[in-house]
Amino acid sequence: MKNFLVIIAIFLSVNTFAQEKSESLVWNTNLVKAVDQAIADEKPLLMFFTGSDWCGWCKRLQAEVFEKPEFEKWVKENVVLMELDYPRRTAQADDIKEQNMNMQRMFGVRGYPTIWFVNPGKIGSEISFGKIGSTGYVRGGAQAWISEADKILSSAVGQ
Repeated sequence: MKNFLVIIAIFLSVNTFAQEKSESLVWNTNLVKAVDQAIADEKPLLMFFTGSDWCGWCKRLQAEVFEKPEFEKWVKENVVLMELDYPRRTAQADDIKEQNMNMQRMFGVRGYPTIWFVNPGKIGSEISFGKIGSTGYVRGGAQAWISEADKILSSAVGQ
């Protein structure tokens, strides 16, 4: 009985830690708010185009990279997160659907997952994007993906 209680206690503490980790990153879904935050923080946007409820590679990218502590640390230092979702079975507000379809057309996204790094700008209510570069799933886990993202972001430094 004592071993059983110890196992339950460990499970609950690990489960609580996992929930805290997954809730610590903020994925914006409203483009205007994400742009405002990126401009205020003087950081580029990471725009994640995903099919959250059907895309196997998107789920794999999230599990292998986005849910890892090294990604969380990297995000806090480098980018503002924006999720543009194209679900098949999950209901989505009409304004978000329209916003996401407009972004898909603007960035020429044809497959998922696609990640664009952009420098957003605003003049009045007009939003503009300085494209930095794009990527998708990168084999090798969080460190490999972060290395690829760093290469893309460093290319914008000289611009």
